[in-house]
Amino acid sequence: MLAKRIIPCLDVRDGRVVKGKNFVGLADVDDPVTLAERYSSGGADELVFYDITASFEGRKLFKDVLKEVAKRVFIPLTVGGGINTLDDFDRVLKCGADKVSVNTGAIKNPKLIGEAARKYGNQCVVLSADVKRVDGKFRIFAKGGREDTGIDAIQWVKFAEKSGAGEVVVNSIDTDGVKGGFDIPMLKEVVEAVNIPVVASGGAGSIEHFIDLFKEVDVDAGLGASVFHFGEIDIRDLKSRLKEEGVEVRL
Repeated sequence: MLAKRIIPCLDVRDGRVVKGKNFVGLADVDDPVTLAERYSSGGADELVFYDITASFEGRKLFKDVLKEVAKRVFIPLTVGGGINTLDDFDRVLKCGADKVSVNTGAIKNPKLIGEAARKYGNQCVVLSADVKRVDGKFRIFAKGGREDTGIDAIQWVKFAEKSGAGEVVVNSIDTDGVKGGFDIPMLKEVVEAVNIPVVASGGAGSIEHFIDLFKEVDVDAGLGASVFHFGEIDIRDLKSRLKEEGVEVRL
């Protein structure tokens, strides 16, 4: 059995880590380099770095902060934000990323997933899917959750897998920052639809939420932000509890 991964997420705006609720009301948290170092030495399996306003503002991802983060961490680093071309993939990888997360760029140009997978390998391409319920259906949103694309989320993740994406991060806008637990029903549908690793994001508020996640859905990883940033959950404590509950993790 593969060990389940615990992944902190750094949502970065203007060079600072921020956090909101349901993708809005962003508040300043901390310096990304400081947090990245803490997680790298504190038991995290991987780290995600999102420049969350790059696509909305129509600019390139901040390289300086990313380079500094990449120098300080010794765990796999996934980076996203403003990834629209193969050149963007190349630039981010050269800054120290291990995997590149694409969201709005793939919605605008679906061929980008396959092109990147062929050039850099499937394991390098991560689809980040921002999903929200609209009239009872799971829909894909773009530009940091600001724009309803009308795309069916389940069909989109299937397309991404077929195109060559090696992993999908499912961000539930409905549960983001609410700390009421992961969106289990949505995650079950995604896991049943694809065979690539699925990372659950949005809703973590307690250790029990992670236990419920891994016991109820066959996801490969659980991602959290504010619960880790503010010390509400210690990653080593979380992993110890998961181990006690029979969930395979790397201690």
